[in-house]
Amino acid sequence: MVSFAAAILTETQNPTALLVHGLWYGKISLKPLATRLKRHGFNCVRFSYPTIRQTLAENARALYQFAAELDISSLHLVGHSLGGLVILRMLDEFGNQLPRGRVVLLGSPVHGSAVARSLSRLTMTRPLSRTFIGHAAGGLEYGFAHAPPGRPTGIIAGTTRLGAGQLISRLEKPHDGTVAVSETQLPGAADTLLLPASHTGLITSGRVAGCVAAFLKQGYF
Repeated sequence: MVSFAAAILTETQNPTALLVHGLWYGKISLKPLATRLKRHGFNCVRFSYPTIRQTLAENARALYQFAAELDISSLHLVGHSLGGLVILRMLDEFGNQLPRGRVVLLGSPVHGSAVARSLSRLTMTRPLSRTFIGHAAGGLEYGFAHAPPGRPTGIIAGTTRLGAGQLISRLEKPHDGTVAVSETQLPGAADTLLLPASHTGLITSGRVAGCVAAFLKQGYF
């Protein structure tokens, strides 16, 4: 049976963007971005997943199953922070089974997260580490070697140093308070853009949303 969401997507002529939230954020965090992308002509679907209770591989499979239900001919993917890693892992395993489209990563630590590694090294507070990052630790500590083949990928990184991550780990400048720009750089990406936004600001900024829309439409910022 085709889901209600899929039925709606089948009827619309607008391109579809599937949005994936980051660690701790939840689907509601993507509402500002979805609202703005709709004004740019995109039909937006938001994917929700348990960021710390399941591994990166488990969440990637769940994302694939969700995306596979959408009855559409093309699919753009936008991931914030950990959400970008879920997207990349999904494309590694299931990319050839999904419609083609472009990818935008917002502050995703594709080279691994210094903050996550610092939390994991806190041997005296290991239970605290599990509480904060749980099963997401493995995905956040390690990275990806290359952008997904056949899917133009754009990287947006923030340079406003506002976030609790810098209290946990010394971040290389520039950074967005949680993720360093150097951690977001992905070999093979089609384009990279630095904007004055914090880690959370990457999903609340109108300017960022406009740049996401531009890349999804034309393949560059």
